[in-house]
Amino acid sequence: MIPLRDDIPSRKYPFINTLLIAINIAVFLWEITLPSYIRENIFFKFGVLPYRFYNPNLLPSAILSLFTSMFLHGGWSHIVGNMIYLYIFGDNVEDAMGHFRYLFFYIISGIVAGLVQVLFSVNPYIPAIGASGAIAGVLGAYIRFYPGARILTIALFGFFIDFIYIPAFIYLGLWFILQLFSGFFSLIFLDLSGGIAWWAHIGGFVFGFLISKYFRKKYRYYYYYHYF
Repeated sequence: MIPLRDDIPSRKYPFINTLLIAINIAVFLWEITLPSYIRENIFFKFGVLPYRFYNPNLLPSAILSLFTSMFLHGGWSHIVGNMIYLYIFGDNVEDAMGHFRYLFFYIISGIVAGLVQVLFSVNPYIPAIGASGAIAGVLGAYIRFYPGARILTIALFGFFIDFIYIPAFIYLGLWFILQLFSGFFSLIFLDLSGGIAWWAHIGGFVFGFLISKYFRKKYRYYYYYHYF
């Protein structure tokens, strides 16, 4: 299922969310101008490598990588998928939190997601990159703030394609269950190849869901806005 948009208009222009999307795209466009070996070196230098966190001499660079890794992407599908989710869900979360609290929340979500990935990584020498951990935090906040929102989705039924509205708590709930199953699957079968940072998604989502209430603005929201 591919999300296209939600049915909640932003009341204020989401300039932080727009800025985050622009920075991610700009960094990716810079990446693809580089030779592949230089790009790979950048991933290893600025991506989250779990083994660095267990070496005191490498800890400063490990801590820095929790931030820098959020703006690196490994390919077109990686950047496009992440930015679609950030574009659809980020504006409303920014609306609920305010611009600068949203920026702080986004960055902290990404850092926590990176740390969770370090804890559950089965291969400490594969770098984790991408904005998906921070975006998972945004999704956790969204399902807490707007469970009754509807997500216009492209659904595939065999050879047929349909456009349907799915409640946010179902769409994002199914997304989270998929991350959980995939995360535990990667642990049980020791996925040593790298691939998707499932545990960053899980950690970011749970953190975002639990902590987002402390970032919301203190005024009455319109009817889509509900708390758990």
